[in-house]
Amino acid sequence: MKALLSIDPGGPETLVIQEVPSPVAGPDDLLVRIKACAINFPDVLIIEDKYQYKPPRPFSPGCEFAGIVEAVGANVQGWRVGDRVIGSAVNGGLAEQIAIPAHAAFHLPNARGFEEGAALITTYGTAIHGLVDRGHIKRGDRLLVLGAAGGVGMAAVELGKALGAHVIGAVSTAEKAAAVRAVGADEVLVYPRAPFDRDQSRALADAFKSAIGGDGANIVYDVIGGDYSEPALRAIAWEGRYLVVGFPAGIAKLPLNLILLKSCDVCGVFLGAFVTREPAAHRRNMAELFSLWEADKIKPLVTATYPFARGGEAIAALGARQAIGKLVVTID
Repeated sequence: MKALLSIDPGGPETLVIQEVPSPVAGPDDLLVRIKACAINFPDVLIIEDKYQYKPPRPFSPGCEFAGIVEAVGANVQGWRVGDRVIGSAVNGGLAEQIAIPAHAAFHLPNARGFEEGAALITTYGTAIHGLVDRGHIKRGDRLLVLGAAGGVGMAAVELGKALGAHVIGAVSTAEKAAAVRAVGADEVLVYPRAPFDRDQSRALADAFKSAIGGDGANIVYDVIGGDYSEPALRAIAWEGRYLVVGFPAGIAKLPLNLILLKSCDVCGVFLGAFVTREPAAHRRNMAELFSLWEADKIKPLVTATYPFARGGEAIAALGARQAIGKLVVTID
C-alpha cells in the first residue's frame, strides 16, 4: 500500500509517499481501507518530534479517518467486511490502509460522507470530554472559546450551544468571525495578534469581559495558549473552569494569584489519555455525539479537501493557523 511518511523529523515539506507493507488485522482488530483522513494539530507536532508520543520512523501522521472495513479479526463482533467505519489512532491515518482495535472504531451512518465522518472523533470527542467531563457545563453557562474558528474550537461552539450555553467565540480575523457566527455563537470577538505587552494584555482582558458580560465566563475553552491565556483567565467568573486544550501560540504561564482570587479551577483536557484510561466513558460520550449528529445539532464543517499527494499541504495550512473548520485529505 501507499503511505505518506515521516522519515526524518521536520515540517510537512519532508513528508513523502512511498510503498510500505500492508497491515494485517489481529484477532481484536479491523483492517480499514481509508477513504478520508482529517488533519489535526497533533499532526503538525508529531512529524517534528514535538508531540507527547513519538512513534518509531518511518510513520504516517493522521489520527482520525473514515473508510471501509476490509477484514475483521477473529474475536471481533458487530462488524462485517464492507461496513462503513470511522476510527482514530495516534498516527497512521495518512495511508491507504490501517489496522485498528475494534474498540476504537464506530459505524459511519449511511447518510454521512467519508469526509464529514473523518472529522468527528478528535474535535468533538475533545469538546465533549472538555465541556462535560472536565468543565461540568450546565444550561445557561457563559462559555468563552479561544481559537473558535478551528476544528476543535468550532466543535466546542456547536456543542456548547447544543448543551444550552451562551457562547462567545474569540478569533483572529473577520472571516473567521463570520464562520463562527454561522455555526451559532452568540457573540464573537476578533482579537489582535500576539505578542502583547502588559497594557495590550489588560486591554484584551477588558475586551473579553465586555463580550462575555455578566460576571465573566463560567468556562474558558482555551485552544490557543500563549499570550491569550492570561487575559482570558482575567475574564473568568467566580468558581469558573479554565480548560487547557492546546497551545499553538505557546505554553502559557498563568499567574496563580488570579486562580486564587477567582477561586477557579484549571483543568487539562487530553483526549488521548482519556480514551486509553476510560474507554467506556469515551464510548458513552461518542454515543451522545452520534445522537446530536443525527439530530443535526452538531455537524463537522469541512472547508477544504486535499488529494493524497498534497497531504503535506493540508498539515502546513493547519500549522499556519489558516484553517477554518476542518481540513481533510481524501485517499483513493
